Amino acid sequence: MKYQYIEDFKNLGLGLFIHFGLYSVAAKGEWYQEAYKVPFSEYEKLLPKFKVKKNWAKELVHVAKKAGFKYITITTRHHDGFSLYDTRGLSDYDAPHSGSQRDLIKEFVDECRKNDIKPFFYHTLIDWNYKKEDYQEYLLKSLEVLCKHYGDIGGFWFDGAWDETGKNLDFDAIYHTIRKYQPNAMIINNTGLSALGERSHQEIDAVTFERGKPFSVNGDDKPIAGEVCDGITDHWGYAKNDICFKSVPSLVEELIDARRVRCNLLLNTGLRGDGSINPMEKYTLLELGKWIATNRRIIFDCLPSKIEADNAFIFEDKEYYYALIKNVPMSANEHVTRKEDRKRVVIHTEKKIVNAKYMDTSLQKVEINRRDNSFEILPFTYGTSMSIRIVRFKLK
Repeated sequence: MKYQYIEDFKNLGLGLFIHFGLYSVAAKGEWYQEAYKVPFSEYEKLLPKFKVKKNWAKELVHVAKKAGFKYITITTRHHDGFSLYDTRGLSDYDAPHSGSQRDLIKEFVDECRKNDIKPFFYHTLIDWNYKKEDYQEYLLKSLEVLCKHYGDIGGFWFDGAWDETGKNLDFDAIYHTIRKYQPNAMIINNTGLSALGERSHQEIDAVTFERGKPFSVNGDDKPIAGEVCDGITDHWGYAKNDICFKSVPSLVEELIDARRVRCNLLLNTGLRGDGSINPMEKYTLLELGKWIATNRRIIFDCLPSKIEADNAFIFEDKEYYYALIKNVPMSANEHVTRKEDRKRVVIHTEKKIVNAKYMDTSLQKVEINRRDNSFEILPFTYGTSMSIRIVRFKLK
């Protein structure tokens, strides 16, 4: 199949977004230079301070793997123009000329390959610090370096098309470069907050929903994938004063909302200046991984079902149907647990529900009301509380 790589991307389901660069040292977010109006002469003083520890990539990929992520998209270059890769003479403004003195993208890709994680490359389309007229040529040569020196890449994630500089680039040439050297790489161009789900060019393989609600996407001339990108905190890049951490249940719901329209979720964490993950975000990822480990079949192997239900979303594979019910409490003494109304799920089909069971335990039974094809959702057994509860069943 000509577009199998797009279908393969849809099946990845969950990716980790990594924002990492000189701004990580300042710890005030990835737009630090622009937001604080820092002159380049001052900003470049961060270069010798950018000292990334040797095992940063190993630790990062280990967490992603343990949490159940299938791919990682990393900022090879952000809008400040600093590259995490060896630009091979195009510029001295890169990781080998920083305090780290080495190619960080090579280390990242090597660890991804060891752990069967797909590496994806974010790359900016704009540059706040590159003032020469040959910017288009510089950008194309930069992309050639990434295409030719790091093996097969899962895809390229472009950002900045919403900016005036980004709007005026030759996208035919940009996308031709990718197709020439990486024919099976996904091409994704972030449309920004104001154009969710918009396909800006015929070569685009996946549309983006930045911090937005996704919907089903289709292409007339080829398959199109969808991807929601969002962060654990308000910033993309590491900001030490950002305490607005999303809860694990809210992230589970965001993942389900994406998968029920067959979009991927690309969840961001901004690395600190030494390449480490903020401990709060690290443990958030690992706790999210607990839910994924229990319910991975839903995320990676199932499709949204056309069958509708009250109080549930329905997924299906070749053998079973799965009802996903949000905000299910745990079972406990009334003095130690929150009270919520029991939810009754009604499956709208002429067929009858059979072989229904909870995915998280065999201690409780699903009691089917045959008259209306419904069942009441019991709270999680004491000792378990995972927000979304799943009932597996067949229709006969």
